Amino acid sequence: MSTDAPATSASSAVDAVREVAAAAAAATAALRTAPDEQVSSALASAASRVIAGADAVLAANAEDVAAAEAAGMSAGLLDRLRLTPERVHGAAQQLTELAVTPTPPRLRPVRTLPDGSRVFERRVPVGVIGATYEARPAVTLDVAGQVLRARSAAVLRTGSAALRTSAVLVDEVLAPALEEVGLPTGAVGLVREPGHASAEALVSQPDLLPLVIVRGSGDTTRHLARLGATAGVRVLAHADGGGVLYADASADVEVLRSLLRAGVDRLGVCNRLNLLLVHASRWEELSALATAELAELGVRTALPPHATRLGHEWALDSGSEATVTVAPVEGPAQAAALAAAETSGIAATVCAADEGAAVEFLGAWGGTGGFWNTTTRLLDGYRLLGVPETGISVDQVPGPRGPVTFHDLALRQFVVLPPNGAAVATALQR
Repeated sequence: MSTDAPATSASSAVDAVREVAAAAAAATAALRTAPDEQVSSALASAASRVIAGADAVLAANAEDVAAAEAAGMSAGLLDRLRLTPERVHGAAQQLTELAVTPTPPRLRPVRTLPDGSRVFERRVPVGVIGATYEARPAVTLDVAGQVLRARSAAVLRTGSAALRTSAVLVDEVLAPALEEVGLPTGAVGLVREPGHASAEALVSQPDLLPLVIVRGSGDTTRHLARLGATAGVRVLAHADGGGVLYADASADVEVLRSLLRAGVDRLGVCNRLNLLLVHASRWEELSALATAELAELGVRTALPPHATRLGHEWALDSGSEATVTVAPVEGPAQAAALAAAETSGIAATVCAADEGAAVEFLGAWGGTGGFWNTTTRLLDGYRLLGVPETGISVDQVPGPRGPVTFHDLALRQFVVLPPNGAAVATALQR
């Protein structure tokens, strides 16, 4: 089911987006010149406020979950929506760690010209960055933190099912944290107009929102990406997921068991195990092992003949999330080719004792993340890079790919200074 309320009018949605975006735009001057230490202090304050306000956050989330359950939301989507005390503390910890994460130099020397002038590459803020994402309230903190760390302002729009929780996080955590350190509270704004019209409006305002992060899955995300391209908005989109596990002829049984269990610890996430490919020489043994192992976890295996395409993303299949597709292959190269053809290319892992098989599989695999004897669940900004992500990009063109963090949310500017420009270069580093 959709996580959004019935659509509101397009004009009302545009007005709501532009109001929040205008406040964000007014905050950009302060953010552009803000020292990294000031932004770090805001993030640290937000982390403390998450813990202090956990009861209010969890109470709002309980209302969101109850309403979503009554509306018939599927188990996988409810898992994304639901916060627990552990998840709240985890979100606070991520903000704490982001606050102390070193930022890259704002100015990097490139070369010296024949006349002695020096060429520098400078990182400058985008200004205002929009984000629309599924009904997953912790993402509100993830995206806001990354955008602020990049010294830009954020305009957030979440699935309507998470609107109560996200409003508490913005109003009682992020805004007071910004105010405490002397940054404009409008630097993080939440679009409170429910419905798909607000998402469409977000990707249609190039004068205020030149860059929009689009999270979610499926046709809706691709639709928003197309709208953004038509409007002249740069869209960083994450449209599809579905991790792949290839069990080679040399697969160790205990390693395979571990990977199966790790891959389905959460069923509503994009990097979970979705497709298991098994070397034909061990098909009977390992497909039976996978069926039994997953059954213990309440997950069924979809075996040949398949009623869906091999890459069908079960996380988005309401009522059937607890499913993994299983199919035979002739070897590592065919497994990599099949994974590329049937899935979004988000992540694949090879279970193999033979290093040659691992090299063959990973060498042929061109997806966003490649792993050897390690779960695809590691394709996550926090687990992989040590910082939260704004989303996972599976673009097939140059640009941010994989977990997108604040490192990716800056513009490149070239600065040329004369030979006596050392003091200016030092000033621009700050």
